[in-house]
Amino acid sequence: MPFSDRWKLLEDEIIRPRIYERKQFETGLKGNPSYRYDLELFSVRRKDFWLLSTVKKLLKEFIPALSHESDGLIFQGWDDPYVNRTHEGLLKWKYPEMNSVDFLFETGSENRQLIFLYERGKKKLMDGTRVVFADDVDPSSISGKIVECSWNKQEDCWFCMRIRADKSTPNDINTYRKVMRSITDNITEDKLLGEMSEISSLPMYADRKAHADRKAHAEKMAHQHRRRG
Repeated sequence: MPFSDRWKLLEDEIIRPRIYERKQFETGLKGNPSYRYDLELFSVRRKDFWLLSTVKKLLKEFIPALSHESDGLIFQGWDDPYVNRTHEGLLKWKYPEMNSVDFLFETGSENRQLIFLYERGKKKLMDGTRVVFADDVDPSSISGKIVECSWNKQEDCWFCMRIRADKSTPNDINTYRKVMRSITDNITEDKLLGEMSEISSLPMYADRKAHADRKAHAEKMAHQHRRRG
Protein backbone atom coordinates (compact mmCIF):
# COMPACT_ATOMS: atom_id res chain seq x y z
CA MET A 1 0.00 0.00 0.00
CA PRO A 2 1.13 3.62 -0.42
CA PHE A 3 2.74 5.31 2.56
CA SER A 4 -0.35 7.48 3.14
CA ASP A 5 -2.53 4.38 3.69
CA ARG A 6 0.03 2.63 5.89
CA TRP A 7 0.50 5.78 7.98
CA LYS A 8 -3.27 6.17 8.44
CA LEU A 9 -3.65 2.52 9.44
CA LEU A 10 -1.55 3.22 12.52
CA GLU A 11 -4.26 5.63 13.63
CA ASP A 12 -7.22 3.45 12.63
CA GLU A 13 -5.94 0.04 13.76
CA ILE A 14 -3.70 0.83 16.74
CA ILE A 15 -4.01 4.30 18.24
CA ARG A 16 -7.79 4.83 18.13
CA PRO A 17 -8.71 1.30 19.35
CA ARG A 18 -6.20 1.62 22.18
CA ILE A 19 -7.65 4.97 23.27
CA TYR A 20 -11.13 3.46 23.13
CA GLU A 21 -10.02 0.45 25.17
CA ARG A 22 -8.42 2.67 27.79
CA LYS A 23 -11.60 4.73 28.16
CA GLN A 24 -13.61 1.53 28.56
CA PHE A 25 -11.34 0.36 31.37
CA GLU A 26 -11.33 3.72 33.14
CA THR A 27 -15.04 4.49 32.92
CA GLY A 28 -16.57 1.04 32.87
CA LEU A 29 -14.89 -0.37 35.93
CA LYS A 30 -15.54 2.57 38.29
CA GLY A 31 -11.94 3.57 38.84
CA ASN A 32 -10.69 0.03 39.51
CA PRO A 33 -9.25 -1.02 36.16
CA SER A 34 -7.81 -4.49 35.68
CA TYR A 35 -4.96 -2.97 33.68
CA ARG A 36 -2.93 0.09 34.72
CA TYR A 37 -1.94 2.10 31.68
CA ASP A 38 -0.05 4.58 33.84
CA LEU A 39 2.34 1.81 34.95
CA GLU A 40 3.51 0.88 31.45
CA LEU A 41 7.29 0.97 31.11
CA PHE A 42 7.36 2.70 27.74
CA SER A 43 5.08 4.37 25.23
CA VAL A 44 4.87 4.36 21.45
CA ARG A 45 3.70 7.18 19.22
CA ARG A 46 3.30 7.71 15.51
CA LYS A 47 5.79 10.06 13.88
CA ASP A 48 3.92 13.02 12.41
CA PHE A 49 4.31 14.09 8.77
CA TRP A 50 3.39 17.39 7.13
CA LEU A 51 3.20 18.88 3.63
CA LEU A 52 6.28 20.46 2.05
CA SER A 53 4.72 23.89 2.45
CA THR A 54 5.11 23.62 6.24
CA VAL A 55 8.90 23.06 6.24
CA LYS A 56 9.73 26.61 7.30
CA LYS A 57 7.29 26.47 10.21
CA LEU A 58 8.71 23.10 11.29
CA LEU A 59 12.29 24.38 11.33
CA LYS A 60 11.58 27.78 12.87
CA GLU A 61 8.80 26.96 15.34
CA PHE A 62 8.03 23.27 15.81
CA ILE A 63 11.52 21.78 16.26
CA PRO A 64 12.80 24.52 18.63
CA ALA A 65 9.76 23.89 20.85
CA LEU A 66 10.33 20.12 21.14
CA SER A 67 11.16 18.66 24.54
CA HIS A 68 13.85 16.48 22.97
CA GLU A 69 16.67 17.06 20.51
CA SER A 70 15.93 16.76 16.78
CA ASP A 71 18.64 16.25 14.18
CA GLY A 72 16.60 17.23 11.11
CA LEU A 73 13.78 16.20 8.80
CA ILE A 74 12.72 13.16 6.80
CA PHE A 75 11.12 13.70 3.39
CA GLN A 76 8.83 10.78 2.59
CA GLY A 77 6.85 10.36 -0.64
CA TRP A 78 3.14 10.32 0.22
CA ASP A 79 2.34 7.74 -2.47
CA ASP A 80 5.50 5.61 -2.09
CA PRO A 81 4.94 1.86 -1.83
CA TYR A 82 6.67 -0.06 0.94
CA VAL A 83 10.36 -0.62 0.13
CA ASN A 84 12.29 -3.38 1.84
CA ARG A 85 15.68 -2.49 3.35
CA THR A 86 17.14 0.86 2.19
CA HIS A 87 14.70 3.22 0.45
CA GLU A 88 16.84 5.25 -1.94
CA GLY A 89 13.96 7.64 -2.61
CA LEU A 90 13.85 8.74 1.03
CA LEU A 91 15.62 12.01 1.84
CA LYS A 92 16.98 12.54 5.33
CA TRP A 93 18.16 16.08 5.91
CA LYS A 94 20.16 16.84 9.02
CA TYR A 95 21.54 20.04 10.46
CA PRO A 96 25.17 20.13 9.27
CA GLU A 97 26.53 19.76 12.80
CA MET A 98 24.29 16.71 13.36
CA ASN A 99 25.69 14.59 10.52
CA SER A 100 27.30 11.83 12.55
CA VAL A 101 28.95 8.43 12.28
CA ASP A 102 29.14 5.67 14.90
CA PHE A 103 32.70 4.33 15.10
CA LEU A 104 34.15 1.52 17.17
CA PHE A 105 37.00 3.12 19.12
CA GLU A 106 39.96 1.13 20.42
CA THR A 107 43.39 2.03 21.72
CA GLY A 108 46.39 0.02 20.57
CA SER A 109 50.01 -0.03 21.64
CA GLU A 110 51.42 3.32 22.73
CA ASN A 111 47.83 4.59 23.01
CA ARG A 112 47.44 4.57 19.23
CA GLN A 113 43.86 5.31 18.16
CA LEU A 114 42.17 2.54 16.18
CA ILE A 115 38.92 3.56 14.48
CA PHE A 116 36.69 0.88 12.96
CA LEU A 117 33.55 0.63 10.84
CA TYR A 118 31.84 -2.50 9.51
CA GLU A 119 32.24 -3.80 5.98
CA ARG A 120 30.41 -6.98 4.97
CA GLY A 121 29.92 -7.78 8.64
CA LYS A 122 33.59 -7.46 9.59
CA LYS A 123 35.61 -4.75 11.31
CA LYS A 124 37.30 -2.34 8.90
CA LEU A 125 40.16 -0.21 10.20
CA MET A 126 39.85 3.42 9.05
CA ASP A 127 43.48 4.42 8.56
CA GLY A 128 44.11 8.15 8.88
CA THR A 129 40.84 8.76 10.74
CA ARG A 130 41.22 10.81 13.91
CA VAL A 131 38.74 11.34 16.75
CA VAL A 132 39.06 14.19 19.24
CA PHE A 133 37.44 14.00 22.68
CA ALA A 134 36.45 16.63 25.19
CA ASP A 135 39.30 17.76 27.46
CA ASP A 136 38.02 15.85 30.50
CA VAL A 137 37.79 12.50 28.67
CA ASP A 138 40.53 9.87 28.88
CA PRO A 139 40.44 8.05 25.49
CA SER A 140 41.85 4.86 26.99
CA SER A 141 38.74 4.57 29.19
CA ILE A 142 36.55 4.44 26.09
CA SER A 143 38.43 1.66 24.30
CA GLY A 144 36.04 -0.97 22.94
CA LYS A 145 33.02 1.36 22.91
CA ILE A 146 30.93 2.89 20.14
CA VAL A 147 31.43 6.64 19.79
CA GLU A 148 29.06 8.88 17.84
CA CYS A 149 31.09 11.56 16.09
CA SER A 150 30.42 14.70 14.07
CA TRP A 151 32.83 16.19 11.54
CA ASN A 152 34.96 19.13 12.66
CA LYS A 153 35.79 20.97 9.46
CA GLN A 154 38.20 23.42 11.09
CA GLU A 155 40.33 20.68 12.67
CA ASP A 156 39.83 18.20 9.81
CA CYS A 157 38.89 15.44 12.24
CA TRP A 158 35.92 13.80 13.98
CA PHE A 159 34.67 15.04 17.35
CA CYS A 160 33.09 12.62 19.82
CA MET A 161 29.57 13.81 20.60
CA ARG A 162 28.57 10.94 22.90
CA ILE A 163 29.23 7.34 23.87
CA ARG A 164 26.60 4.99 22.43
CA ALA A 165 25.99 2.65 25.34
CA ASP A 166 22.96 1.29 23.45
CA LYS A 167 25.07 -0.03 20.55
CA SER A 168 27.71 -2.75 20.28
CA THR A 169 28.56 -2.42 16.57
CA PRO A 170 29.69 0.56 14.46
CA ASN A 171 28.07 1.89 11.29
CA ASP A 172 28.51 0.13 8.00
CA ILE A 173 31.00 1.63 5.54
CA ASN A 174 28.12 2.50 3.17
CA THR A 175 26.45 4.57 5.90
CA TYR A 176 29.75 6.35 6.43
CA ARG A 177 29.97 7.17 2.72
CA LYS A 178 26.46 8.61 2.69
CA VAL A 179 27.22 10.80 5.70
CA MET A 180 30.40 12.05 4.03
CA ARG A 181 28.38 12.84 0.91
CA SER A 182 25.93 14.87 3.01
CA ILE A 183 28.81 16.75 4.62
CA THR A 184 30.32 17.48 1.20
CA ASP A 185 26.96 18.56 -0.26
CA ASN A 186 26.59 21.01 2.65
CA ILE A 187 22.85 21.60 2.22
CA THR A 188 22.30 24.36 4.75
CA GLU A 189 18.97 25.30 6.28
CA ASP A 190 18.72 28.35 4.00
CA LYS A 191 19.37 26.22 0.92
CA LEU A 192 16.77 23.70 2.02
CA LEU A 193 14.13 26.36 2.65
CA GLY A 194 14.80 27.92 -0.75
CA GLU A 195 14.40 24.60 -2.57
CA MET A 196 11.28 23.62 -0.64
CA SER A 197 9.68 27.01 -1.34
CA GLU A 198 10.18 26.56 -5.08
CA ILE A 199 8.98 22.95 -5.11
CA SER A 200 5.88 23.53 -2.99
CA SER A 201 4.78 26.36 -5.30
CA LEU A 202 4.62 24.04 -8.33
CA PRO A 203 1.08 23.33 -9.64
CA MET A 204 1.27 19.62 -8.78
CA TYR A 205 1.89 20.46 -5.10
CA ALA A 206 -0.81 23.12 -5.05
CA ASP A 207 -3.26 20.47 -6.29
CA ARG A 208 -1.97 17.99 -3.72
CA LYS A 209 -2.38 20.50 -0.89
CA ALA A 210 -5.96 21.29 -1.97
CA HIS A 211 -6.74 17.56 -2.13
CA ALA A 212 -5.19 16.98 1.32
CA ASP A 213 -7.20 19.87 2.79
CA ARG A 214 -10.45 18.47 1.36
CA LYS A 215 -9.64 14.97 2.62
CA ALA A 216 -8.73 16.23 6.10
CA HIS A 217 -11.98 18.19 6.27
CA ALA A 218 -14.01 15.13 5.20
CA GLU A 219 -12.29 12.95 7.81
CA LYS A 220 -12.90 15.55 10.51
CA MET A 221 -16.59 15.72 9.67
CA ALA A 222 -16.84 11.91 9.62
CA HIS A 223 -15.13 11.69 13.01
CA GLN A 224 -17.48 14.28 14.49
CA HIS A 225 -20.42 12.35 13.08
CA ARG A 226 -19.19 9.11 14.68
CA ARG A 227 -18.81 10.89 18.05
CA ARG A 228 -22.36 12.22 17.86
CA GLY A 229 -23.58 8.78 16.88
